[in-house]
Amino acid sequence: MITSPTVNQVGSLAWRSIVRQARQPAHVIPPLLFPLALLAVNSGGLHAATSLPGFPTKSFVAFALAVPFIQGALFATLNGGADLARDIQTGFLNRLALTPMRSSAVIAGHLAGVVAQGIFQTTFYLVVGLAIGVGIHAGIGGGLVILVLAALVCLGFGAFGTFVALQTGSGEATQATFPIFFVFLFISSMNMPRNLLGHTWFRIAATINPVSYLIEGFRSLVIQGWNFEALGLAFGVAIGFAVVAITLSSLAMKRRMTRT
Repeated sequence: MITSPTVNQVGSLAWRSIVRQARQPAHVIPPLLFPLALLAVNSGGLHAATSLPGFPTKSFVAFALAVPFIQGALFATLNGGADLARDIQTGFLNRLALTPMRSSAVIAGHLAGVVAQGIFQTTFYLVVGLAIGVGIHAGIGGGLVILVLAALVCLGFGAFGTFVALQTGSGEATQATFPIFFVFLFISSMNMPRNLLGHTWFRIAATINPVSYLIEGFRSLVIQGWNFEALGLAFGVAIGFAVVAITLSSLAMKRRMTRT
């Protein structure tokens, strides 16, 4: 079977990205353990919220299981962006610019590695959730949709991390985006349904925060089943952000390759 040079280039860079991540325990272990540790803390401290009238489930663990999916995407973005910035600092990207390697293949290969890491993490969270008794109301199909949505979220976040790395060439600048994303996470509906948020300003902030719709899309599959409105909003936000972020990273790559 004959494959195009671009496909071979993307495959080689994607494999390099995956192997490099796997060889760095600091890039693998914290993204698996930290979100689950936060899930355990929040579930223990906020379990009483399930007694509120209108709370959608009796299990806060099931309600909050969607949050690690987003946190895993953030870690994948942080690690992927830092690795790309390291490639810039070490001159690896400069050497690629002297080869027939296409800039689109560089971005695609890099993002493929980020998405692969995100899918691995999401699968791990799902397995842990099932092991502790959380059921996926949407069934096996819902679990597969969770993986697809997680891949899209990782693609968008990873493309944004790629844009920052290409613009700055700095791993520190890429890492600085992590707290910013975390702020968006905490002012979302991660710990409480938006209709039960007591403070008006917080409810408004959570409503205009796109991260809320990503979380609610994941959550709907776990605790409700097939809520097509929530899923449509989640996929719309994920795809829209991915398109914008990939466009920005492509422009930044062209400028970076031109400078070299």
